[in-house]
Amino acid sequence: MALDAQLAAGGETIELQQQVFRLQALLEASRQVHSTIREDEVLESVLRIVVRELEMAGAAFPGTGLAYGAMPKNATGADAEQLLIYPLADRDGRKMTELVVASPGARELSLSEADFLEGLALQAAVALENARNHKRNVEFARLQQDLDAARQIQRSLLPQQLPEIPGYSIAFRSDTCYEVGGDYLDIVGQPDGSLLIAVADVAGKGLASAIMSTSFRAAFRGMALTGPPLDELATRMNQHHWAEGEEARRRYVTAIFLRLHPQAGQIEVVNAGHNPGFLVAPGSPPIQFDAAGTPLGLLPGMRYTSERHSIPVGARLLFYTDGLTEVFRGDEEFGPERLLNEFSTCPVQKADGILDALWAAIQAFAEGGPQADDMTALALCRGEMPE
Repeated sequence: MALDAQLAAGGETIELQQQVFRLQALLEASRQVHSTIREDEVLESVLRIVVRELEMAGAAFPGTGLAYGAMPKNATGADAEQLLIYPLADRDGRKMTELVVASPGARELSLSEADFLEGLALQAAVALENARNHKRNVEFARLQQDLDAARQIQRSLLPQQLPEIPGYSIAFRSDTCYEVGGDYLDIVGQPDGSLLIAVADVAGKGLASAIMSTSFRAAFRGMALTGPPLDELATRMNQHHWAEGEEARRRYVTAIFLRLHPQAGQIEVVNAGHNPGFLVAPGSPPIQFDAAGTPLGLLPGMRYTSERHSIPVGARLLFYTDGLTEVFRGDEEFGPERLLNEFSTCPVQKADGILDALWAAIQAFAEGGPQADDMTALALCRGEMPE
């Protein structure tokens, strides 16, 4: 009886030692698998462990081109029955890939071999998911870096220094919904001493609209420097945008153009499918500049007409994109009427202060809601002309 007890105890000790060795081997295998954050290196290390250390005939990850050792040439019929398959699933249970193992001579695995492979597959799944997450994070960081650079470039294309116009104050503000956007604003001096101003909005938001906005800027600047009549400028811009092709037409542009003659106190305006501009003068009802044609690039051959007005002392003008009016509080929209009222009644006399007040009114209306569209506005105010 004593001898039997000793043999039983010895057997339990050997079995316990074998379990310890298996755990140590699995821990070492886990360390190797988790030692890299590259997906291909994770999978390759798993295959090497299966074939070299566990001494299986071969192993592979189908669909990846990665295989190690001797695998059956055709994984169908009798050959397929010889293969052992271990799915690798992510934390949500979605299969990422599967480990296929061929045992030596197609024999059945021992219990320790089966336990080892199951444990290795679990560790490989964690390492593989970590590697894929790391790759996505790196790609996202690179994309974010590119978008940040694009944002800085787009900001640099806005007027970097506003013109000093005796007797006038002028200001603009532009906030994109995403890193980059489709709103555009420009101020270009003209050969006759007038000032040409454009506020435009490319259909859509984000990177595609930003690229189209940059193309629009190049065309506008090229045409503006020759000093064409304002209605002719809009007509030519429309035809140019249409000729850019199908993708450009999908990203049509609403725009409002202004030519200011400072000394004469005169303005000329063309609205190409854009939000109405506002001119508010003391003792007079507000003037609204409505669309004189379709957005640029929407229809070929469109011709636009301009309208002229005086801008007396004390008058103020506002051009804006629809991001200012299409702000919601529940189902209620801020809207152009509320914008006109805020603009008309604002006690501030300087253009930059007026824009600050408008932004504050819009933010108060939205009650902290997120910005849903690009927001751009330009304000022009006329004061007393200097002696």
